[in-house]
This record gives sequence, C-alpha cells and structure tokens, in this order.
Amino acid sequence: MAIVTTNVGSADRIARIVVGLALIAFALFAPADISWKWVGWIGVVPLATAFLKWCPAYTLLGIRTCKAE
Repeated sequence: MAIVTTNVGSADRIARIVVGLALIAFALFAPADISWKWVGWIGVVPLATAFLKWCPAYTLLGIRTCKAE
C-alpha cells in the first residue's frame, strides 16, 4: 500500500477551492446558449486535490507548497 505524502499547502488549497467553486458555479449557472459550459466541471479536479492535500502533478514535478514535515 502506497502512502501519499501531502504536497499542497494552505494558501494553495484556498486558491484551489476558490477556483474549483468558481468553475463549478459557471457550469451550473452559465446561460443555456453557451455550448462549452461543461468545461466548468473541470473545477472538480482542483476541489479534489485541495481536500486530499495531494496533487499528482506536483508529485511528478517534485513541487511542494506545504511546510516540510
């Protein structure tokens, strides 16, 4: 079983939550005549990474925005 190490810090998490909620709000409340409002559902990804405190892209790139443990 692999252990996931936290790599998303507090400020990064807040930004991800704000962006994720904004994108989802766009998907839900954009005018019906906009055919590409499905793009807003991509907001689920930043929300998930914020709540998990782990970003797979950060792992691949060796980035950590949280304090060292």
